[in-house]
Amino acid sequence: MSEGDEATGRRRRYVDVTARGLALLGVLFVFSYTVYVLWPDRPPAVTSVIFVILVATWVIFIIDVVIRIALTPHGRRWHYAWHHPLEVLSAILPVFRALRVVGLLQDLPVLKRHTPSAVRAQFIILALAYACAWVFFLALATLDSERGTKGANITTFGDAIWWAIVTITTVGYGDLYPVTPAGRFYAVLLMAGGIAIVGTASATIISYLNERVAGLRHTGAELAAPSLSTGEKADPAATHALPPEEPSGSERPDGAAG
Repeated sequence: MSEGDEATGRRRRYVDVTARGLALLGVLFVFSYTVYVLWPDRPPAVTSVIFVILVATWVIFIIDVVIRIALTPHGRRWHYAWHHPLEVLSAILPVFRALRVVGLLQDLPVLKRHTPSAVRAQFIILALAYACAWVFFLALATLDSERGTKGANITTFGDAIWWAIVTITTVGYGDLYPVTPAGRFYAVLLMAGGIAIVGTASATIISYLNERVAGLRHTGAELAAPSLSTGEKADPAATHALPPEEPSGSERPDGAAG
């Protein structure tokens, strides 16, 4: 079924109207959960307000997902859910609600340019934002699960952040580790996110280097041989010009040798 039918159009209009409000609700949810975890000795009145905010935002996100799927044509509902995992998972796990907040950055004018350098910068900024939100919220959730448990060693927010960074970067010192089932589940999410982040960062760097070298080769610019020495300039004798790319067969002058 085509994505251009009337039902899909209604869904798109609904998303355009509600996206920013839902992102702001996500900010409110993250703020409330942060207060809930980092202020254990809060007054009962504050606890009641936080509880109402957390439950209300959760219900709203569930309703939002149901409406989006209902506004999708019958033959494409599973397709929509599969290709929009963040929206679906945000109705199930609170950690994904924090990631939807990052969607606010996509509305900034500076991130709407379409030049190659702007697209790359947009990708890097969003990737860093997603990584920071992922680490921060999972650190909070792990601290909430571990604190007060017998044998737990993640008992402060500093410990939780340190453990989350070590885990997501796949270093794994082993000095801190979760002992509760919920904490270990969050650790699995961090490990999966770490693999994705490291792989994405590596691919981005390689893509940039390939593009840079291809540009130098195309113009025949000089490229200095890399040096591992400190404080020394590259050897001029090692500087060479990359040969320009040879034209394809269809671009060669008439009568040129193959």
